Amino acid sequence: MNHIFRIIFISIVFLPQLLFSQDQDYFSQDYMRHQDYVYRENIRSVELYREGWKMSPPTVSLKSGQQLILSFDDMDGDVKYYNYTIIHCDAMWQPSELTKVEYIRGFDEDEIKDYAFSFNTLKVYTNYRLSFPTDYMKYTKSGNYILKVWMNEDMDSNLVLTRRFIVVDQKVTIIGKVVPPVKVEDRNYRQQVEFMINPGSYFIQNPYSDLKVMVLQNWRWDNAVYNVQPRMVVGNKLDYRFIDDLVFDGGNEFRNFDIKSMKYQSERIALIDHDYYGTHFYLHTDERKTFKQYVRDDDLNGKYYLEKEDAKDSDIESDYAYVHFTLPYTHPLVTGNMYVFGALTDWNFTDEAMMTYDYENNIYEASLYLKQGYYNYAYVFLEDGTEAGDITLIEGNHWDTNNEYIILVYFREPGTYYDQMVGIEYVSAHIK
Repeated sequence: MNHIFRIIFISIVFLPQLLFSQDQDYFSQDYMRHQDYVYRENIRSVELYREGWKMSPPTVSLKSGQQLILSFDDMDGDVKYYNYTIIHCDAMWQPSELTKVEYIRGFDEDEIKDYAFSFNTLKVYTNYRLSFPTDYMKYTKSGNYILKVWMNEDMDSNLVLTRRFIVVDQKVTIIGKVVPPVKVEDRNYRQQVEFMINPGSYFIQNPYSDLKVMVLQNWRWDNAVYNVQPRMVVGNKLDYRFIDDLVFDGGNEFRNFDIKSMKYQSERIALIDHDYYGTHFYLHTDERKTFKQYVRDDDLNGKYYLEKEDAKDSDIESDYAYVHFTLPYTHPLVTGNMYVFGALTDWNFTDEAMMTYDYENNIYEASLYLKQGYYNYAYVFLEDGTEAGDITLIEGNHWDTNNEYIILVYFREPGTYYDQMVGIEYVSAHIK
């Protein structure tokens, strides 16, 4: 009996302290997140793409020889000692049970040696660039990976950035499309993804336990659908039609602005100003689109393209500016926060992108410090205690919206302890 009371006493006294300590670790600057994240305020404009196409997602085929390019700016404008490694993850983006020697051939860490100073810019910065895999470090397994960059020798206390990338070993065929939802009341507003997976000669003994299927909308991770189960198996084909979990809000086409030039005002720019802190772009006051009719627009599905007009090398010739956003709203929303959202915020709800409410003028405001380029963005409401943002509150909700859906298929072969990436497919709601 005394033993039981001792256990209860220890649980009451020490468990809350342990949980509080874990929460503190999560919010500390050097707590590693297995997602796209920047840990230092001096790091800006992080890009990770397949060599040859800056707009490409960070996916490569195993044994294809394809390279990924990492680029980022250090706003201190000096030279630092940056290192990197790669971490193999399971389908849920948690570190897999593989040891590094099981998925890395060569050294398990290396230095980022390619850098260049900004040229003819008001803001001095250093652009770092990495092309990998290299002769010194190659991945040998398919699956999810985290690219981890840190400064100096200590990889745990000097974290700089983390980035997701995916290595694909395509072994199954995926045929998908976007259709109106089954529910009649959703057909004007939402989109349903349906697809078939055909393993062909690739043997999958138990698809319900050995396969993990994820579906993303425009590479957003906050509203991703995980662990989708097939509705039925017909022969060796897996049927993912008529599944309620695969119904997404259509949302709307993304808003945009162009700051490739600092000499003239593009369509969405109301004012260009200069002061001691630098250049300021004030966007035209945005309108709420909730009840407006859908208007077709060729957007980038929330992405951006960094470029300076007439520059020979935009990586080092592009300057930085403050971009100011304003959104009229009759009252502040007390159950959550409003954010500027898109690839320009790494698809994250960041403190910098959180809007503040101006009670005098009844508007939400935010400012982002951005490199020259062409950007997409949206206004997204994040309710307290939730992870998935609501794009429909401000942007509206339309079946007609041209969203891109990404279907990811992972397979854990019986007897192994890691998730292979065996299939990826892109499906557009409406071809532009």
